[in-house]
Amino acid sequence: MTTIPTLVITPSAAADAYARTAREVSGGAAGDFSSTVEQALNQAVETGHKADDQAMQAISGGGNLTEVVAALSHAELALQTATVIRDRVVQAYQDIIKMPI
Repeated sequence: MTTIPTLVITPSAAADAYARTAREVSGGAAGDFSSTVEQALNQAVETGHKADDQAMQAISGGGNLTEVVAALSHAELALQTATVIRDRVVQAYQDIIKMPI
């Protein structure tokens, strides 16, 4: 059994990476944080759909097994990244709530 490596991703690093992607795609200005998070989640969902399509093709007898494994690994990494970012946001929220007024 192989061990999946743990990724340490800070929210600012993830936002910067998605902002760079957004600038490359749109060819210009970067959006605000909420649009960056929305874009990241949409990309993660799209990656999951692509992996699901690849798996369905493989089940039906078509498709390349290497492409299926690569798509599933990519979807798993996207899900892990989204989970880590969610956990960090929840932890930051809890820290803010605990602050004395």
